[in-house]
Amino acid sequence: MSSDFTSLLPTALAYRESGLSVLPAVRLQKRPRLPGWKNFQLRIPQERQIVEWFSKPEDAICVVTGQVSGNLEMLDFDRGGDRFEAWKQQIPPELFARIVIETSQSGGKHVIYRCSEPINGNMKLAMGFRDGALVTLIETRGEGGLFLCAPTLGYTIEQGSLTEIPELTPQERETLLETAWSLNEHLPAAEVPVDSQFVPEDRPGDDFNNRGDVRALLLKHGWTLVKGGENELWRRPGKTNGWSASLRDKSFYVFSGNAAPLEPNRAYSPFAVFAWLEHRGDFEMAARMLRMQGFGGDMVSASTIQINVANEITADANPIYSPTDPGTMPPELLRVPGFVSEVMDLCLETAPYPNPVMAFSGALALQAFLAGRKVRDPGDNRTNLYLLGLAHSAAGKDWPRKLNTRILFEIGAAGCLGERFSSGEGIQDALYLSPSMLFQTDEIDGMLQSMSKSRDGRHENLMSTLLTMYSSANSVYPMRRKASKEAPGSIDQPCLVVFGTAIPNHYYEALSERMLTNGFFARMIILECGARANGQDAKVLELPERVIATAKWWKDLMPGNGNLQSWHPVPTIVPQTAEAIAILADTRTESETEYRKAESQNDSVGTTVWGRVNEQARKLALLYAISENHADPVIGGDAVNWATQFIMHQTRRMLYMANAYSNENDFAMRCQKVIEMLSKWSEKFGDTWMPYRDISRKLRWNRREHEDIRNALVDQERIETDSVVSGGRPKIVYRLRSPKRGAT
Repeated sequence: MSSDFTSLLPTALAYRESGLSVLPAVRLQKRPRLPGWKNFQLRIPQERQIVEWFSKPEDAICVVTGQVSGNLEMLDFDRGGDRFEAWKQQIPPELFARIVIETSQSGGKHVIYRCSEPINGNMKLAMGFRDGALVTLIETRGEGGLFLCAPTLGYTIEQGSLTEIPELTPQERETLLETAWSLNEHLPAAEVPVDSQFVPEDRPGDDFNNRGDVRALLLKHGWTLVKGGENELWRRPGKTNGWSASLRDKSFYVFSGNAAPLEPNRAYSPFAVFAWLEHRGDFEMAARMLRMQGFGGDMVSASTIQINVANEITADANPIYSPTDPGTMPPELLRVPGFVSEVMDLCLETAPYPNPVMAFSGALALQAFLAGRKVRDPGDNRTNLYLLGLAHSAAGKDWPRKLNTRILFEIGAAGCLGERFSSGEGIQDALYLSPSMLFQTDEIDGMLQSMSKSRDGRHENLMSTLLTMYSSANSVYPMRRKASKEAPGSIDQPCLVVFGTAIPNHYYEALSERMLTNGFFARMIILECGARANGQDAKVLELPERVIATAKWWKDLMPGNGNLQSWHPVPTIVPQTAEAIAILADTRTESETEYRKAESQNDSVGTTVWGRVNEQARKLALLYAISENHADPVIGGDAVNWATQFIMHQTRRMLYMANAYSNENDFAMRCQKVIEMLSKWSEKFGDTWMPYRDISRKLRWNRREHEDIRNALVDQERIETDSVVSGGRPKIVYRLRSPKRGAT
């Protein structure tokens, strides 16, 4: 077909009418002719724009892929399409007959289709050596991509039509992609993660790479061996045909984009597979667990190494504190046997949008409330918790609250529920009447914003009450005397359990420096929900007899001289095994080491948070034990191992998120944006200078604002700057300051 401009206009209009974001292009450069074309990654051009563009002479037409064009994706078979026939032979004929096939100007092949679900960005599917060079053989054009197409000169439709592009199911799309992946001729070297908790010699990860059974690990997590031999082929969980990864020379290379938490187009060492499948990418935790299983040589204690690290940091006159991100909570840590899991499963089964994090938080909060003033560990730690689940709107935050309310109503304890914090006095009055209470509060970030910005004494009193009530669970809380009133009395061993929800960014941005350092932030157990799950038909809440019986057992338990009465309760002491005591001692040592590290860096947030870790771990171990066996609980090794892993991961995530989001003022926030840009630059380009022009293009502040921020970051010794002359006026460049390199 001719590619003169008179033929491109009607085609462009037809493509637009069929839901494609279509643009004029430069044929030889394979790019859009428009300077601001990326706007059309988000919206389809208007008809008048198409007419304006293509009424002028144009030699090429292109289509933007991704969501804007109805989840459009294109498989590009390059190098003259030399792998196309091999790919075609493995595709079911009925599926192949539906897709659009196009020949490109270089003799390659385009395979074009839509998917019923959103697709990811461009991916390289198959690589190989041609004429001594490593080249791409098959790749995709996905979200944010584009491709030239017919009737551009050299492009010919061989099958189907671009105005009638078929929509494939995710499974059908995966068949096309995985078949292309299987034709890959080059495997990159497997990543070798560092288990930084241990000294370089005899690391557990290295030992597991040498003698660990990665096949048994894959089988445990639902993978299936499809083909043996030198290059083994493996199928991901949930798939019934084809293959999703290869295993060769201890390198596990993943093809599939649906094998989470493993990512496509990456090769993993056995230790990396273990870290991702068993511990969601927490390599330090993975190394620790392998050490316990006998991998690695004699262990140098983590606390010794951390002390040495802290000493090295102290020796640096200008330490830079930057918490590392451990990622969101691994799903396996959102499980506690017994009552908590039973309530959690009920929530997930019946919720319109099942949310594991919210279900876990609600179930744990319910158990903490039911056991309030009734059990304690040998250190007199109680079950009162402040839990916060972070999720976006309509992500399933309300269902766990409804379930808890229903359970408490069934056992006659609905009067112990609270919804919103009106004031400190309101909390005190409620707990005076019911010394054990569960407050389920939505949008807690709004309350924090009010507390941060308001000068009203009511908000100050609310914060003070929350802080003091938490620490009074094993003592007596004296109520505030009101003017012209009799002495109000006191609350004996109050148990206030808070289950709050908030939107992630709003919550962290609401935290003031005072909240981060006065202990409120440290008392919170904060869990992030991630993306909303697929919906399901909600079910009527029919409460299992076992759940009600256990909840009622707790309500009726009255140790000592009675509970939830006007006299003094004497909570039952839940014993600890020798193994649990030893692990808790190690946890205390580790948290104290982190505390000293933060202290040496004058990090007031870190000292506040790490100072609470030992207490939080013991509370969680107690909750694990009573959930597992409410009638005869014992705090054992499993309880303490879970509690330690949970609180260590959660603490590091809290510190990372607080550092990333909370800023005292707009200036500090702008400084943080510069640091984030330089961090991304460093990840991509290493220890090279970033031009000022690249920063100013993205951060559109005036020159004086840039200068003030640059000077502040240099004074804080967080960045370095230099001036480079290359034939014109000097150009300013930036880079992060490394403590080991020092200022240059």
